[in-house]
Amino acid sequence: MRQEAIKADVSASFAAQTEGGERIDMTRLAIIVPCYNEEEVLPGAAQRLRALLLDLKLHGEVSEGSSVYFVDDGSSDRTWNIIEGLARDDPSSHGIKLSRNCGHQNALLAGLFSVPGDAVVSIDADLQDDPDAIREMLAAHRGGVQVVYGVRRRREADTAFKRISAETYYRLLARLGVQIVFNHADYRLLSRRAIDALAQYGERNIVLRGIVPQLGFNSAVVYYDRVARTAGVTKYPFRKMLALAVEGVTSFSAAPLRAITALGLCVSVLSFAGGLWALWARFVHGEGVVPGWASTMVPLFFLGGIQLLSLGVIGEYVAKIYMESKGRPRYIIDRKV
Repeated sequence: MRQEAIKADVSASFAAQTEGGERIDMTRLAIIVPCYNEEEVLPGAAQRLRALLLDLKLHGEVSEGSSVYFVDDGSSDRTWNIIEGLARDDPSSHGIKLSRNCGHQNALLAGLFSVPGDAVVSIDADLQDDPDAIREMLAAHRGGVQVVYGVRRRREADTAFKRISAETYYRLLARLGVQIVFNHADYRLLSRRAIDALAQYGERNIVLRGIVPQLGFNSAVVYYDRVARTAGVTKYPFRKMLALAVEGVTSFSAAPLRAITALGLCVSVLSFAGGLWALWARFVHGEGVVPGWASTMVPLFFLGGIQLLSLGVIGEYVAKIYMESKGRPRYIIDRKV
């Protein structure tokens, strides 16, 4: 009953916001929520986002056609069943099901490129990123801003390890020359113009938090406090965090390759110096000064380790070339509701 009353108020509000029989233009908002095995948090998250959207409509901040889109990234639990139920019960809730697990970044792209709207906000299903910040994002967008970044003011809800490792990662990318917004993940607002520009980036190895700043449009920052999860467990364990870190570094910077060149130069200089020292020891001090086994095996292990490390870094870049050359689709949409 309460929800029906709110909907009636929303309709009345829109009817009042007319001028000469024509409706005043307002932002059509789409909220994208990537989901992977989120059956525990999804009902609560959907309820909160639905209430926020109704309130935004009531106050004339977004148009009546604004909606929430849940993108199921190949979940193995009841996530899709819950999304279907939400779509049946609420006309402003919709679902997009990917054919398999394509990864968080590709799930975001699937939503960005397939939903209508003048402005699109992406937010994770755990709602650790405060949804109320969407109001400020919309205000900035109405002022002509094309990209609005949600930036974490405080991260007390995260463990000390996650907080330190994440902030170290942001600083590392900045030192490597990557354009990135400190303490910003994937909570952002993009205008339709920004999304159309993003669609021109065709690479398969994608990290949106590094690509979006490259669009070059005017942007703004909205700060919020990150909160703890209400249920379930994080879908970004250490292994995935490390993979995303490697992806970010190798997708936007050639610094590791240049570091290999510098390392090879240093090792060559040290090896040349070591050779001169061996000759000096042999002809000045005579035989037996340089220990045989240690002086042979230690440099051998050292150089072998350096070579394997260098091959691994080069291999990471070659693997990216291989993946890009195949040109496979980043995602396949199975169905929509």
